[in-house]
Amino acid sequence: MQVTLLDFVQLGAKVVTRTKASAGGPPGRERVSSAMKPVMTSLVLGPMLRHVGERTATVWVETDRPGEVRVLGSAARTFTLHGHHYAVVEVDGLEPGSVTPYEVSLDGEPVWPLPGSVFPASTIRTLGAPGPQRVAFGSCRKAPADPAAFGLDALSAYGHELSRGAQPPAVLLMIGDQVYADLPSDELKAFIRDRRSTEPQDEVADFEEYTELYRLAWTVDPAVRWLLSTVPTFMIFDDHDVRDDWNTSYAWRQEIAARPWWRQRIVGGIGAYWIYQHLGNLSPADRANDPLYRAVRGGTEDGGKQLDEFAEQADRDPASTRWSYTLELAGTRIVVVDSRCARLLTPDPRVRAMLDDTALEWFDAQATGGMDHLLIVSSIPYLLPPAIHHGEAWNERVSGGSGRVARFGEKLRQASDLEHWAAFDSSFRAVASAVRAVANGERGRAPATIAFLGGDVHYSYVAKVRNLPIFQLVCSPMRNPLTGVFRWANVVACRPITSGPARLVARLAGAPKPPLTWRITKAPWFDNDLATVELDGRLASVRWQTPATATTLRDCASTHLR
Repeated sequence: MQVTLLDFVQLGAKVVTRTKASAGGPPGRERVSSAMKPVMTSLVLGPMLRHVGERTATVWVETDRPGEVRVLGSAARTFTLHGHHYAVVEVDGLEPGSVTPYEVSLDGEPVWPLPGSVFPASTIRTLGAPGPQRVAFGSCRKAPADPAAFGLDALSAYGHELSRGAQPPAVLLMIGDQVYADLPSDELKAFIRDRRSTEPQDEVADFEEYTELYRLAWTVDPAVRWLLSTVPTFMIFDDHDVRDDWNTSYAWRQEIAARPWWRQRIVGGIGAYWIYQHLGNLSPADRANDPLYRAVRGGTEDGGKQLDEFAEQADRDPASTRWSYTLELAGTRIVVVDSRCARLLTPDPRVRAMLDDTALEWFDAQATGGMDHLLIVSSIPYLLPPAIHHGEAWNERVSGGSGRVARFGEKLRQASDLEHWAAFDSSFRAVASAVRAVANGERGRAPATIAFLGGDVHYSYVAKVRNLPIFQLVCSPMRNPLTGVFRWANVVACRPITSGPARLVARLAGAPKPPLTWRITKAPWFDNDLATVELDGRLASVRWQTPATATTLRDCASTHLR
């Protein structure tokens, strides 16, 4: 038998063995055995439509082997991280406000749309279209998950609605807990058991397991996969994207760092976040200037070591990496703030901040007027129900002391998730000073509205600052409803009567008076839901929708911001 080696197809196809024709065939004629045909590159995850501008679009994919990815005449070669292959295709030359159908090919072979798909063609909808701008947002999505335990998936139902012609948003903001690394699904648990028997048994342990976590969350449901291919999506992490209570306090960091598996876990988690979530948030110019992206994209070797070094540095020195970013819509600025990794946590419990000096300086520079609306996105709500705010302020004062009382305060903080903006008083005040100056027209023409968008708490509500057009809009969860005693406690905490006693307790502990006064204007509801902010000139409104069935949505709340 004569054996020859064919060239690799775009560095991606496996080596092909060719054999002489069998007896009776034309002499010297070669054929390729059906069992030995080249294995074509295929999609593992994606395509995902990420950053979109007026003329540009970013399409992100993960493939099963190296190759060339092509979208609308633009091409990108894959790069490799820990044996996984990714490509970011930069599409340029689109028209503002246009809608352009697209397909994806790998090494010249079409791979998207999937054969037999019942969903419409994926499209790129650029910014710049006239008329109202819609911004959809939500947080906290368990997937895959048992509907009996976690209810219907709002994101999946939204995908079905859009596929039937519902008006799509300009952007979708997924603002925390896109995945649950510490509460894996049964499918992921099986994957983990097949790999190892070491700790942590019921949690993701490294980059490889994170890749499977993201794959399951974003490909198992075809409606969600299609939605992510056709709606520009931007993201920011919260704790469960890494681990519950991530960076709650210095004491928490010390306790978790003592666990032998933690270093591999945090390095894998931050590295996976960079490739699966963060990289697509960036504009083409910012992505081109990202040092890690330049290094791994241009290399011919696996960039896993560089990714790990970056992730370890980002965890050890938060100021070394900025996860926050901004978006510009017609008349609207969206400032997405990292309120999880940018925290300043020190051995002195009194020296702590939600945003370290570098992050706070960056935020202050973005908090300006001159537009119709300013949306500030933080995965955790800035304005909590007042009673809970006072409780967290009390806890910060108690935990900042010494002795048994401080230790009790720290245990309570971790057990009850008392780690929102209220528990970082210096940061709360700094942000309040900035947004109040914007609202008063001290930093340019005052916006008609300033709205904080938040998630995390597993229920939704609206809050309004007294005498200023500043709002808190919360949409949580997309799929993970709050139950039990915590649900009851939050219902009680949202009632105005509970604010006074909580404020008194906080003041007795030495907590200063908050620099803003606000109230809950729409009481909490606990449905799985997704919210859409509609911005029309100087007018703004918001609507929450919850699944009526697995494929349809119904309105569950709405309000005008005024």
